[in-house]
Amino acid sequence: MKTLYTTRATSTGGREGTARSEDGALEVKLALPKEMGGPGGEGTNPEQLFAAGYSACFTSALFNVAGKKKVKLPAETRVTATVGVGPRDDGEGFGIEVSLSVAIPGLDRETAEDLVKTAHIVCPYSHALRVNYEVPVSVSE
Repeated sequence: MKTLYTTRATSTGGREGTARSEDGALEVKLALPKEMGGPGGEGTNPEQLFAAGYSACFTSALFNVAGKKKVKLPAETRVTATVGVGPRDDGEGFGIEVSLSVAIPGLDRETAEDLVKTAHIVCPYSHALRVNYEVPVSVSE
């Protein structure tokens, strides 16, 4: 693979600390969700950041694929990534589960499913997860 872009982010304080990208464009306060025994409150968490990044990346892959297939996607096209975290069945730590829901208003289902299937191959997040976990992808209404 020829790397086109590399970035770094540094976290301090774990799930109740901060995270900052090397260029300062991203700087967030982290908070442990109540569901995981934390106080919740103001701040984000790694799962929200992952969901935001994955949904944005998949949306870009979808528009890329559509462009190559000469399909115009509406501006209202949206991808929702759902990320869950919990203890693994093997008792050795935590795992994540991820699913994507893609809405392409006004596009016929067959074309939408074809684009989503191809974008799932193109998207680097999907590719990385596929090594250990197949991400369920669906087209929503």
